Amino acid sequence: MSTDRRQAILDAATKSFSLFGYKATTMNQVAKLANVGKGTIYTFFKNKEELFDEIISKLIADMEIAANNVIRPTNTFQENVHLSLYEMLEFRIEHQLTIKLFQEERDIGTPIVQEVMQKMENTILNIIEQKITRAIEKGEIRQCDSELTAFVLVKLYIALIFDWEKNHEPLDKETIANLFDLYLIKGLAVD
Repeated sequence: MSTDRRQAILDAATKSFSLFGYKATTMNQVAKLANVGKGTIYTFFKNKEELFDEIISKLIADMEIAANNVIRPTNTFQENVHLSLYEMLEFRIEHQLTIKLFQEERDIGTPIVQEVMQKMENTILNIIEQKITRAIEKGEIRQCDSELTAFVLVKLYIALIFDWEKNHEPLDKETIANLFDLYLIKGLAVD
């Protein structure tokens, strides 16, 4: 029974954060949405920050699972990195909570939201850095600074998926993969 209540609180809080953002969500709203007394929330979570942190930790774990689920041992390093990056960034833009958090970070700059968005980006960077390190060890790619390379790859993807679309038609997955290959794998030099 307490597990059901705890989950109802988490679901209600996720809904509230998704609709109103972190700053505008209150424990009263969460209690009302969960159909529990406000005091019941405090039996499971000491404050709004702890509740928010648990929701974000689950979201990040789900994002990591989604990124790893697209990896195929028969794919090249480039294919797997492309699929992982695309999956993680799509995951972020398809979930209402992250969309609302992007807006709050941009429009209000709530410190805890900025921290969460940085945590999500760091997770993506770490996953890609690990893939780069493994590819170097396996001899699939040349020796490089895996942290810096992960940063460049992630920033390029963000630019192609989010920034490009501000003034242009969205790029499809295949076009992004081709641009990724052209700029980072083959380079622009003519042989």
